[in-house]
Amino acid sequence: MKNYLSIDQGTTSSRSIIFNSKLEKLCDSQIEYDLAYPNDGWVELEPLDILETVKATTKKVLQDYDQIEACGITNQRETTIVWSKETGAPIYPGIVWQDRRTSEYCNELKAKGYEETVKKRTGLVLDPYFSATKINWILENVDGAREMASEGKLAFGTVDSYLVYQLSKEKNHYTDVTNASRTLLFNIHDMCWDEELLSIFEIPASMLPEVLPCDGDFGTLNIQAKDIPIRGIIGDQQGALVGQSCFESGDMKSTYGTGCFLMVNTKDDPINVDEGLLTTIAYGLKGETSYAIEGSIYSSGNIIQWLRDKMKIFNDAKDSENFINIDGNSNNVLFLPAFNGLGAPFWDSEIRGGFSGITQDTTLNDMVTSAFHSITFQTKEIARILENNKIEINKLLVDGGMVSNKTFCQVLSDTLQKSIIKPENVESTALGACKVAMIASGEDVSSFRDNLTTFEPNNSLKEIYEDNYQRWRKYVVHNLSKN
Repeated sequence: MKNYLSIDQGTTSSRSIIFNSKLEKLCDSQIEYDLAYPNDGWVELEPLDILETVKATTKKVLQDYDQIEACGITNQRETTIVWSKETGAPIYPGIVWQDRRTSEYCNELKAKGYEETVKKRTGLVLDPYFSATKINWILENVDGAREMASEGKLAFGTVDSYLVYQLSKEKNHYTDVTNASRTLLFNIHDMCWDEELLSIFEIPASMLPEVLPCDGDFGTLNIQAKDIPIRGIIGDQQGALVGQSCFESGDMKSTYGTGCFLMVNTKDDPINVDEGLLTTIAYGLKGETSYAIEGSIYSSGNIIQWLRDKMKIFNDAKDSENFINIDGNSNNVLFLPAFNGLGAPFWDSEIRGGFSGITQDTTLNDMVTSAFHSITFQTKEIARILENNKIEINKLLVDGGMVSNKTFCQVLSDTLQKSIIKPENVESTALGACKVAMIASGEDVSSFRDNLTTFEPNNSLKEIYEDNYQRWRKYVVHNLSKN
């Protein structure tokens, strides 16, 4: 039986996993690292932290496994790293996808009338979330960067590109179609870097990586004196889509990690939804490109992390279950989950979070419940838009660290009044990267089915959750109107 290495590089940790060809997990290693917040709305990471944690976790899992058929990489998307082609050293910290420092620049571009062009060619909205404005900021604010770029001395990459460049024997500068589609620079219809968009964002084409399909040949990983073919790269949310075997049109998943990302496979049809949702590339496999509709929510698991680390309400994320009011009642407390603005469908980079409705009767349970509700209500808002656009939702496949919380899954089902289906392996992103590498190696993954748990909605709570959702939505819209 063949074994495969999956590297899952996330927003706050790096993880390496060995799967066999039956997609059974043989071993894994995970290391967390810190993000930096140097200014309001700024979120940065140290690229060396990414590199070293990936090396360390990979070395650990490879100790007991000599024969690895291939490696797949999945990664946090949009996070932007610019490095010297001569030395390989980054010229600035990585700017994380959550970072909002380019809000004003985005507004300037909107005022110039570029929003429609960007949306039409990339399927995305003009927002600091995506890579292009981050690249522009580095070129404008790092001494000598603009000159070095014009001389062809700088390289840009999302995390996948940076890892391939640093860890491949060939020092390859590659990315895949899913990560390219999150930059604001890639034409998802013509499947190439777009010259007009490069001109709009003032980014030299020489900085960009070559774009391959997800199951392309990305070079050779050399770690622990082992040469392993890199035969798969896919963005984390698209990786979860593949990991959940959402290969048919209408298949839908929602991943609850640091943020929440709901994605619907639309196969060869790049459907445009004008109400704040994104059109993106789902994957490029076996010579074909599939598209997806995505709702990107900035705050999900990081809310629970904040309650644990900053508010000290509980010591372990698992303990949060004990603070959720299972009857759907938050005692009129509402939470606005806007640590770094709001993503889909609101797309407001300036708004900040807060609680509403707190009285002397408010308990910690009420506050935690309202925080969890803010996650499920954001999901409901995206589901509402999908259904308004005649995209039927009968069930929702879920994954990510948060769905280990059974109470959360039940609250989500009660909020949406839909069936929620959770696989036994909730780390679907890593599984997706492995599947891509297996497909590239000629293996058939279509028959794989994980053990599933289904959560059905409690109809008796329907009115309570609907009323809470409508009040929450009114609260969010009110705060948006004040910006």
